[in-house]
Amino acid sequence: MTEKKFEQVWNEFVAGYKLTAQQSQQFARYLEMFVACSADMNITAIEEPTAIVRYHFQDSLAIGEGMDMQSLRAVADVGSGGGFPGLPIKIAYPHLFVVLIETNNKKADFLEDVIAQLGLTNIEVSRYDWRTFLRKTTYTLDLFVSRASLHTDELARMFKPGCLYRNAQLIYFASTAWEPTDRDMPYYRREHEYTVGLKRRRLIFFARADELIAD
Repeated sequence: MTEKKFEQVWNEFVAGYKLTAQQSQQFARYLEMFVACSADMNITAIEEPTAIVRYHFQDSLAIGEGMDMQSLRAVADVGSGGGFPGLPIKIAYPHLFVVLIETNNKKADFLEDVIAQLGLTNIEVSRYDWRTFLRKTTYTLDLFVSRASLHTDELARMFKPGCLYRNAQLIYFASTAWEPTDRDMPYYRREHEYTVGLKRRRLIFFARADELIAD
């Protein structure tokens, strides 16, 4: 991919999401760090800068097409890996408190390094696995997001009776091939389809426990 093409995609990204100068600088530094470390950590097969902007940064921020992010206070990213979608969400919506859930120590170290380098505040990395996180943490969270890190059957554990997070929203980033299982169907509510680069994607919205009671 040529430098001119990258510049075009980058400028479209900055303008399309109305990023401030600070946010643009934070994304640029994040991109630089990700390119430098991703191969060593085996984070993703997408390592070319233009593709990272399209298929990681833009894909993460597509969530803003499906819901009002300004109405939220706190978000957790399940299986954050290289920080997607949690870190782009935090940069684009700095008012949010964000928890990045990542069990791999090398990746968690990377996330903490990015947080420090970008000067982000009100953001934490949790090294608990998903089930332990549900049992042992007591955050006040409005929304959980996950980009195919765990199967939706496993993510739905948050809706079980007695779980502190059962009334939070869950949004799953999925391909067009994703289909809900029988266990998913009681929680499945709606979806939002979008396009990033040449790929069609979907945001899958799952019901909160209080919505299930209302039904």
